[in-house]
Amino acid sequence: MPRLHPLGTIAASLAGTAVVAIALTGCVPNTATAEAEAIAVTLTDSSCTVDTATAPAGPVTFQVTNTGSDVNEFEVLAEDKLRIAGEKENIGPGTTVNYVVQLAEGKYFTACKKGMVGSPTSLKSFTVSKGSADTKTASETKQVAQAVTNYTSYVKDQTGQLLAATKAFAAAYQAGDDQAAKTQYPAARAFYERIEPTAEQFGDIDPALDLREADLEQGQAWTGWHRIEKDLWAPAGYTPSDAATRAKLAAQLVADTQKLYDLVYAKDFQLTLDQISNGASGLMEEVSRSKISGEEELFSHTDLWDFKANVEGAEVAYGTVRDILRQKGSTGKATATKLDAEFATIDGLLAKYTSGSGYVSYTELTTAQVKELSDAVNAVSEPLSQLTSILVK
Repeated sequence: MPRLHPLGTIAASLAGTAVVAIALTGCVPNTATAEAEAIAVTLTDSSCTVDTATAPAGPVTFQVTNTGSDVNEFEVLAEDKLRIAGEKENIGPGTTVNYVVQLAEGKYFTACKKGMVGSPTSLKSFTVSKGSADTKTASETKQVAQAVTNYTSYVKDQTGQLLAATKAFAAAYQAGDDQAAKTQYPAARAFYERIEPTAEQFGDIDPALDLREADLEQGQAWTGWHRIEKDLWAPAGYTPSDAATRAKLAAQLVADTQKLYDLVYAKDFQLTLDQISNGASGLMEEVSRSKISGEEELFSHTDLWDFKANVEGAEVAYGTVRDILRQKGSTGKATATKLDAEFATIDGLLAKYTSGSGYVSYTELTTAQVKELSDAVNAVSEPLSQLTSILVK
């Protein structure tokens, strides 16, 4: 685990509680039928086993149990083994979660990732056959198509702004203008934090851009935002990079961001309804996993900027599908009402810590304030984790 700031020990404990709470409720379908049709997946510290290697096209429910000693991640990869069709992170030891993913006819691979770092392991073929006829009404089908179009436009917009902001930040860093780079750092990162689940679909993009020092594998090159963060907010005993290394790191950051931009703007880039809803849940898991504990921005302590961006991204994703959710009977309406209230609460709490155009250092928060934020994360995460199972069933 990385070194934490003074609030880190208590905050990490709170974050662990949040992760477990989310894992226990994550993506749980509301019907006995869905439970009966769920495909059992068992994760251990060395492997993952999927009970069946086939399923019909449509919403597929995986009931994932982690029998290992470490947090784990379950993934469904596309045929190229690079693109991620779906992933469920933060599956704690001894927990079981139901994860719903919409899969089209085709060939896939299932895999797991102990500790949620490194390359996927236990890759096994998984085939999705032609499913039954779509029972959605023409009206709902049109709504879903519009929601996907709207959210795709949002992702493209954020990616475009990210690229522009990253180029400006990288230029300041390379030129040695540390004050300008420090000012630009959290604002530029916010564009990425709002759409991080999309970046994670492309395999090596997220590690290249956002890997923390504590998550490095032996011999792995460290690039991206947090490598540069350490230079800008150098801890005691650390010597910041020389000019040549800065130039290399800046160029790599821009190149990797350009790669993300090119992938998002490619003609074959597509999102699905479940990717939107699962992404919203994933963003709140990001908060509970690394923002609450102060691990994400270990050197700059700009965690509240990331926190707010994750919440904003989740709120936009939810807002895109809200009207569809409200038409899913009493359960859908109740879930929407709950989410409306909980997002308003967490937005109000974060507003208390604004400073100028940004946020105060995370080290300024008291233990009680961190707990208040943690409780708010749990409150919004619980109904958000059930969003996909309600929408696609």
